[in-house]
Amino acid sequence: MNFPENLKYTKDHEWVRIEGNVAFVGITDFAQHELGDIVYVDIPSKGKTVAKDEVFGTVEAVKTVSDLFMPLSGEVLELNADLDSAPENVNNDCYGNGWMIKCTVSNEAEISELLDATAYKQLINA
Repeated sequence: MNFPENLKYTKDHEWVRIEGNVAFVGITDFAQHELGDIVYVDIPSKGKTVAKDEVFGTVEAVKTVSDLFMPLSGEVLELNADLDSAPENVNNDCYGNGWMIKCTVSNEAEISELLDATAYKQLINA
């Protein structure tokens, strides 16, 4: 499994890539492996401000539906529209074309609460 060092992670298996005041969010390689084949991503929160740890959407796999938890408080600016027609991008390229949302970072202090790659690997015993 792959856990890029330049990303931050949550205990709920989301990853975060911060670019200035914007964060890209998706699910980790571990999460997509555990879920299996992703068939649908539902994110109804575009344009809404979502608090850290609140549900911002769901991801549906063949066997289950899982909530997606916001890693940082902020406004959801953009959804990855490609996932509507190609949800398998989450399985094939979770850290690239499989990103789910782009949001503002409204509280920079929350960034320090996220896990680095080493801490995330320890969390999942990788």
